Amino acid sequence: MLRPDVTPDVFHQKQVGTLPDRYGVRIKHIGEGRLDSEMEVQPWMHAPNGFLHAASVILLADTSAGYATIAHLPEGAKNFTTIELKSNFLGTARDGLLRCEAVGEHLGRTTQVWSATVFNAQGKKIALFRCTQMILS
Repeated sequence: MLRPDVTPDVFHQKQVGTLPDRYGVRIKHIGEGRLDSEMEVQPWMHAPNGFLHAASVILLADTSAGYATIAHLPEGAKNFTTIELKSNFLGTARDGLLRCEAVGEHLGRTTQVWSATVFNAQGKKIALFRCTQMILS
C-alpha cells in the first residue's frame, strides 16, 4: 500500500549530497505499485568505450526500485535492504534523457520484488532490472 506521506519532493530533499543526487536522478511520479524516474546522461557517466557505463544504468534502476520500496513500506516497517539484484542490458546511450519505470511484482510484509525498465531518449528499452528487498521491522 502506497504511503501518502512519500512524494517526489521528499526523495529529492533526502538525496541531496548522495550518489543519486550526483547523477541527477529525478522522481517524476509515485503511484500504487509504481515509481517513474529520469536522469540526463552526462559524458562523465560514460565508460572508456564512449558509451554509458552499465553502473550508471543500474544506479537509475536501483534508486528507482529503492525509492519505490520506501514509498510502499508496510505499517510497522523501519527500513529495507536489497538482498538480490539482476540486470539485463539490451542497448545503450551516449546522451539524452533516460527514463525508468519501476513496478512492484510482489509487495509483501517481509519482502518486495521490483522490476525496473530503463529506456533511452528514443524510447528504446536499454535495460531490464529486478531486485528483491528485505523489509526490516
